[in-house]
Amino acid sequence: MNKKVAVQDLGFKDYKETWDYQEALFKNTLDTKVRNRREDAGLETSNHFLFVEHPHVYTLGKSGDINNLLVDENKLAEKGATFYKINRGGDITYHGPGQVVGYPILDLDNFFTDIHKYLRFLEEMVILTLAEYGLKGQRSQGETGVWLDVGTPFARKICAMGVRASRWVTMHGFALNVNTDLGYFDMMIPCGIKDKAVTSLNVELGQKEVDMEEVKQKLLKHFTALFEAELVKVAAGV
Repeated sequence: MNKKVAVQDLGFKDYKETWDYQEALFKNTLDTKVRNRREDAGLETSNHFLFVEHPHVYTLGKSGDINNLLVDENKLAEKGATFYKINRGGDITYHGPGQVVGYPILDLDNFFTDIHKYLRFLEEMVILTLAEYGLKGQRSQGETGVWLDVGTPFARKICAMGVRASRWVTMHGFALNVNTDLGYFDMMIPCGIKDKAVTSLNVELGQKEVDMEEVKQKLLKHFTALFEAELVKVAAGV
């Protein structure tokens, strides 16, 4: 099993361009797995972890409801935002500046073949990172992602998640609000959940800005421990 994970920070990158890059990495891993099965080639499959920060964009999962986007194309254009219907699970979400987005493209045959466990590990990675900032991140039953003050009238989401998997290969991932402009969430019903607010790390800490690079390093530290992975940093390829 290959537990090496190539880490790339793509910087500030268009959503569609990044999605295409994810798809290429995803397809390459799937093609290798198919070849191994057909030819008994014994080739190692690769694992990747992409960090990126997107311009304003709304994405709708394959089972999502378009009515959860509360504005039309003209309003989106006015706000400098784009919209894509995509092939992950989950409903609608927002990505934008000040948000740490992570896309693990892993062959889970290299780790464990359990999607439920995979999602819980991603949540745990975020929960452990938030704990380093003195915040108690929590899971909300039946709702993927990480929340604060679950079970109270003040419950609010700080990290959204949505993944796709095929033949145990994953793509898409998580979006952690760090220095995010939360006003953009007013143009949708986040994840289709009407009765809960959203928040960000800088709001919770009462800081003007939180060091995004520091957050990424903490996430990687906990990812490495949870997945027993060996990280290999490589130059951005897109």
